[in-house]
Amino acid sequence: MTSLLHLDSSADRSGGSVSRRLTALFARTWQSVHGTSGYRYRDLAADPVAPLESGYCSLGRRLERRGLVAPSGVGALTEGAEEAGAWAATLPLVNELLEADTVLIGTPMYNFSVPAALKAWIDRIGFPGAYVDPETGESLLRGTRLVVVASRGGAYGRGTPREAWDYQIPYLRAFFGDRGVAEENMRFVTAEMTMAELVPHLARFRPVAADSLAQARAAVVALATEALPSATELLPDGHAGKARENGRRDA
Repeated sequence: MTSLLHLDSSADRSGGSVSRRLTALFARTWQSVHGTSGYRYRDLAADPVAPLESGYCSLGRRLERRGLVAPSGVGALTEGAEEAGAWAATLPLVNELLEADTVLIGTPMYNFSVPAALKAWIDRIGFPGAYVDPETGESLLRGTRLVVVASRGGAYGRGTPREAWDYQIPYLRAFFGDRGVAEENMRFVTAEMTMAELVPHLARFRPVAADSLAQARAAVVALATEALPSATELLPDGHAGKARENGRRDA
């Protein structure tokens, strides 16, 4: 059964979040194709993941020294209530990720990076060895498809003055790549200049913002219906850019 894990991290749950609207569009489109039985949703702002505790750290260090242990075997190696509680809070999130064919992450840019709610989830799921097959050493996430839908108040795409200030997309690419998600399975869609409608001095960029949002909407629909070639990544740049001829865009 095809499965989708949908994560939202925007603090704005009033309906004004661009990233939430775009991930909702992806989810509706995906469910129209695949049905609802394989769909799982987690709102990281409404139901936040707890920051890491000492028990997580001590358990993780012990597992690092011991070597690779599958998640199913970690519980038997916990020592004390604090470690057991830390693992009880971690294992369901690890299993959700492992069970998903596609992981959809909605993230606004906060202070040039991802929201704290998303970072807490990443810290929790990044447990040592959780995504490595103990027998083969291969990543269990190699075939997982990652779709990141990012919104940014300004312009951070290739060629923009603030391109080097983007610690959002490069960070997520590095984290999931390090956990074994194949580069060709990562997709990044951005909606830029989202503050242009609100901030007077950005008013001249409203057409750019509208074009970027329209491209992002088209991209998520295409990705949700698996209409894009597997090696293609759609990522509108800071000027509401067009898909590059080589089929790849960087943030």
